[in-house]
Amino acid sequence: MPLIHHNAPINCLVAVRGHPFDRTAFDSVFQGMEGISATMVDQPAAARLMTPEGMRGFDALVLYDMPGLDFEVSEGAPLYLEPDAALVSGFEALLDAGIGVVALHHALAGWPTWTAYHEWLGGQFCYHPGTVRGAVVPDSGYCHDVTHEVSVVGDHPVTAGLPAHFTLTDELYLAQVFEADVTPLLRSDAVFDRDHFWSAELAVRGEMYAREGWEHPAGSNLVGWAKQVRASRLVYLQPGDGPATYENAHYRQLVANAIRWAAGKDHAA
Repeated sequence: MPLIHHNAPINCLVAVRGHPFDRTAFDSVFQGMEGISATMVDQPAAARLMTPEGMRGFDALVLYDMPGLDFEVSEGAPLYLEPDAALVSGFEALLDAGIGVVALHHALAGWPTWTAYHEWLGGQFCYHPGTVRGAVVPDSGYCHDVTHEVSVVGDHPVTAGLPAHFTLTDELYLAQVFEADVTPLLRSDAVFDRDHFWSAELAVRGEMYAREGWEHPAGSNLVGWAKQVRASRLVYLQPGDGPATYENAHYRQLVANAIRWAAGKDHAA
């Protein structure tokens, strides 16, 4: 794999595909970042680069993908798929090599059967009821176009330069968040309970915006966190559903800060 010859001090590989998104609008988030160059690669090709050798010349990996789910099956969609052994070993080696990771929005739903992957991410969005950390959990909830106030919690390089509070209009998740294992960065003032979200499983069955018969306990309002994973720094940011968020200056700064910190270059210009 040849070295990346961009002039930016920080180069990141951005893995995409698995969930619909506006590619041009999403790419503009990175085009506006000072000192950061992004190379967007679709899954499944992106997975082949998720090794120390594949990442040679890149400083950080950005996950805006949702692999491991087949929405095209005739019944029970999405079908959960297993990651192959090469991806598992390569990703583990990547983390042992200290390559930083920034996971955005729907990446929390990727590889649903890969337990370690979600331990690394710090949470999981579930399309079907199942078991997470030994506990039976319902399918997760979603709600589009929620206007909510985001509050910065704690002092961290990922939130440097952001106002204490800012407003986003975005999709929110009622999902599994492993709060005890992460460093909190952002909290939302939205109400994270069953009555404010729709069932993900009903949505894939064709019942969009439905919750009849679906029960889910109240969830965490944590929408951004950081953590150490093996030798690597990892950030997860729940915002990022579409152009309304992509165009937000505070969101762009947040993602840029996250990339710099994950890459170990949070003091870079």
